[in-house]
Amino acid sequence: MKSIVQMKDPVLRKKALDVPVKDIGSEKIRRVISEMKEALATQDDGVAIAAPQIGASLRIFVVSGTMMKMADKEYKGDGSDMIFINPEITKLSRKKNEAEEGCLSVRWKYGKVKRSEKASIKAYDENGRLFERGSSGLLAQVFQHETDHLNGVLFIDKAYDVRDIPPEM
Repeated sequence: MKSIVQMKDPVLRKKALDVPVKDIGSEKIRRVISEMKEALATQDDGVAIAAPQIGASLRIFVVSGTMMKMADKEYKGDGSDMIFINPEITKLSRKKNEAEEGCLSVRWKYGKVKRSEKASIKAYDENGRLFERGSSGLLAQVFQHETDHLNGVLFIDKAYDVRDIPPEM
């Protein structure tokens, strides 16, 4: 199983590469997505993961099905993880909210980040179908956080009042 790389790993600071649309259903891309889902499933507090977080410099992120159900009342999915390949944020609201963030690659650090309250995104799913969806609140925050990962940006680059909060044993 792939481990989640931590903030000193240079892959987290690179702009990830687009996945050629013709490669979306390939064995390589299916394997990367499978490894991302496995890594995410090992983290009780994880809601999403980007491919660079498992060492793959590709423009892919996965949002857990649990997160989708929790954050989006309109979500009609079956509870499975949602895949975003070559995501592009198409619209951000001017209104911003301040929210607490953490990251699976910046373990046990948390800080406040100002992000747009609403975000629209377009991406390909794991079958190569282009889709668009809007989001607000926590899901909009996740879309922005994960897209930052694909651009080599970590939340601590934008956060303030950052502090260590290790897990209770």
